Amino acid sequence: MSSPPTWPIGFQTILVRAVLYVLFIGAIAQGAYLEALYLPSVRFTELGFTEFTQTLVLATCCAMLIYIRQVLKVWPTVTLLLLAFVAASLVREQDYFLDEFIARNTWKVLVSLIVIPSIAWVVIKRRHFLEEFAHYSNTFAFGLFTAGVLTTYIFSRLYGRQDFWRAVLEDNFTREFKDVAEEVVELLGYSLILIATLELLLLARRIYKARQLST
Repeated sequence: MSSPPTWPIGFQTILVRAVLYVLFIGAIAQGAYLEALYLPSVRFTELGFTEFTQTLVLATCCAMLIYIRQVLKVWPTVTLLLLAFVAASLVREQDYFLDEFIARNTWKVLVSLIVIPSIAWVVIKRRHFLEEFAHYSNTFAFGLFTAGVLTTYIFSRLYGRQDFWRAVLEDNFTREFKDVAEEVVELLGYSLILIATLELLLLARRIYKARQLST
């Protein structure tokens, strides 16, 4: 089991990352703004900027997690569980297309095929998982990933409740307000997961290089 490198990340590196993350979050917010202004026919639908970006973000996370697990070979059971979660979310985001072009509830079958074997493998390898998680749980990446999950799967659902927006907008309520609120917050949550996965990738590269130097 390889522990994370003990040397700290330089302040300049942290500053550069922080600036890039601020620009990225600003870009997705601006994208949603431009979608509302200039894409009235598809805005906040499956073909709009927000939904497409959610898919792109989740697909990128999956690619990074596969690289961490299969190439860098860092924390394979933890990254398998993260990959299963993100891949299941990616499939769930395609529910409209799967229902429309294949069959209803196809996404549920696919999610089951991803999640059940992954959880079973983690349970079998639970000792390795607990050892790896002891390291992962003390990283910045874990904190960000947790924040992303809470934002996407808890806050966005509660914030997007129809009863809440009916109370706020009263007679001016239309379902579009609810959908916009939920989808944009969901995109923010997925973006936090993307940043968390990138941070994990950068950490995994440091662990990989340290492992190479020690051999």
